[in-house]
Amino acid sequence: MSIEETSSDAPVSDSEVPKWLRLALVFLLLYGFLVGVKALETGIKAFGADFTESLFEGVSNPIAGLFVGILATVLVQSSSVSTATIVGLVGSGALSVSAAVPMIMGANIGTTVTNTLASLGYLRRSREFRKAFAGATMHDFFNVLAVSVILPLELLTGYLSKSANWLAVFLADNTSLAFDNPDSPIKDAVKAPVKLLEGLIEGASDNVIGVVMLVFGLALIFLALALITKNMRLVMLGRIERSMNALLSSGGGLTAMAIGVLITISVQSSSITTSVLVPMIAAGVITLQNAYPVTLGANLGTTVTALLASLATDRPEGLVIALVHTLFNISGIVLFYPIPKLRVLPIRAAEALSVVAERRKSLVLIYVFGVFVVLPFIGVLVLR
Repeated sequence: MSIEETSSDAPVSDSEVPKWLRLALVFLLLYGFLVGVKALETGIKAFGADFTESLFEGVSNPIAGLFVGILATVLVQSSSVSTATIVGLVGSGALSVSAAVPMIMGANIGTTVTNTLASLGYLRRSREFRKAFAGATMHDFFNVLAVSVILPLELLTGYLSKSANWLAVFLADNTSLAFDNPDSPIKDAVKAPVKLLEGLIEGASDNVIGVVMLVFGLALIFLALALITKNMRLVMLGRIERSMNALLSSGGGLTAMAIGVLITISVQSSSITTSVLVPMIAAGVITLQNAYPVTLGANLGTTVTALLASLATDRPEGLVIALVHTLFNISGIVLFYPIPKLRVLPIRAAEALSVVAERRKSLVLIYVFGVFVVLPFIGVLVLR
């Protein structure tokens, strides 16, 4: 066999796939993602009101809702999947906006476990581990601090849900997002595959239809987002490197925050954005102070997934809870970032914890499992 024949038979590597083809695939996957959200919404409705009431009984407790959001995100390792699922539940009427708000905040906390786990790769190199662990946990501390202030404020005033509701009404009145519009091309296109699936299982019981739709919807959401992330990461590899170089030359600040937003929107994963920073911090290429605004930008950029998911829902509440997610992250940035003494709190807390973690590495696993698994699990059991 000739060399030419051998090379022609070789499989095409990921890097050899044309970017335009990847981008076309991403648009197809976005469509699949919206179909998954619609199927999830349809499945919840099929079970009926009694099922949904019993399923979410007790989650009206805001702390329980917060823990549910943390656990769900840790289990699927993606806040995009958990927030899209929450949007679908709210859009179906199975979950109220008020009950979903703490879950959205919990998803923000749960997503930080990925970059914290990424820092564990440096456990055997103490100095690098201390920097990596601090770089990862400052994200944890920022989200915990934001929730500790904003959740009580929301419970007292409802400012997030009220603002999101006003904004949803404004968008519905001034754009094509009107939820009572029977001729919406997006909704018609998304409903078509779901109706086709319903036709295939016509005659089955409501419970069977509900299970099929739920499994299909969740699987499609998870698969679509995973493949979108993979393809966009490959498309954006060079741009990510250039963005990080721009970050280093700018010294952080609003430029770094904007870079965090844009990268996260592009790859549809805040975990990728923040996890890329961990080895850079460990190597001393970038300081905690310069990496910090990137994580805040990643927090904001990841809310785009929930906004996209709301396009597939029939009820305005789906858009409201997606906007709550965006406004929550904006509120956290506005609350902590402009004031220097508040801005450094997550960084100082992360540095202090990293010193302890470097000395007693056994505490690291206790921290990770305790904060992200054990505490939320116990909280859900006790408070439901």
